[in-house]
Amino acid sequence: MSSFIKLDTPTLQKKASIKNLPVNLFASVMGIAGLSLAWRQASQEFGVSPLISEVTGVIAITVFLLLSVSYLSKAIKYSEIVIAEYKNPISGNFFGTIAISILLLSLVVAPASQTLSEIMWALGTLATPILCFAIVSRLLKGKVDTAHVVPAWFIPGVATLDIAVAGGAMPMQWAHEVNLFALAVGTMIALMYFTMIMSRIIHQEPLPAAMVPSLMILIAPFEVGFLAYTNFTHSVDTFAGLLFYFGLFIFLVMAPKVFRKGIPFASSWWAISFPMAALASAALKYSMFVQALPLTVIAIILLAALSIAIAVLFFKTLQFLFNGKLLAG
Repeated sequence: MSSFIKLDTPTLQKKASIKNLPVNLFASVMGIAGLSLAWRQASQEFGVSPLISEVTGVIAITVFLLLSVSYLSKAIKYSEIVIAEYKNPISGNFFGTIAISILLLSLVVAPASQTLSEIMWALGTLATPILCFAIVSRLLKGKVDTAHVVPAWFIPGVATLDIAVAGGAMPMQWAHEVNLFALAVGTMIALMYFTMIMSRIIHQEPLPAAMVPSLMILIAPFEVGFLAYTNFTHSVDTFAGLLFYFGLFIFLVMAPKVFRKGIPFASSWWAISFPMAALASAALKYSMFVQALPLTVIAIILLAALSIAIAVLFFKTLQFLFNGKLLAG
């Protein structure tokens, strides 16, 4: 047995390479940053210690820096692989996770440095529309395979909505119009893609097992839309409530399809993290406005579920990293 282990371990190590680092791992930054922001919301509503929010915020920043350096290294050494990843009609959408990560981290660092927050938001705001334009333009060339119509298509559109999520409190005079532009683009893209993706899910073959966790992305346009709209208008109205409740409904419908046996762990599971974080943050904000006990209970349950999900994903990812499976070819 010992000889088998000695032979097997180097084999795994030889297969592990930075060239196999998937861009979709940046979704982990989105999820952890979203968890930090959700716990910040909880500390404001329930008076819990801000320590959880601060610690998870530091983890999100650390993971982002590590992934950025690693993926930049991959881009330098294996540029052809990165280009192919970007041109792929499915994986190319995940480049939007980098821009969203920057936008969310601008909120995470805001209590420590408003200046740094504004710089990061400006960088994310510059990158997001460029990427969104490139992805949408590529789709409009036509002849898109219906098998490629997947929930990951939402990511560039949701990225534009995150401009308004992070930019609602930005003091620059031009920020208001930028946020309005982001809301307009994100909303229209989300409506168009939701129809297309739901049609594909209903009328075509089921998604492959590896893509099943991405079904959670379907709730993101509504809950991120809720956060973007309420941050922009600085109020919670009936329309905001409609967005929240429909996103909650989609979560309840999709949860049994996603959280079931038979779907092996992979980096693609991080796709559940940010949509759940957006739902928890929206629930906390809406419950604070409504002041109804059932909604408060729902918000607490969603925050607990999010915390457990992020913890499991984080430790599973570390396990895969250390045993060589995460970067295996």
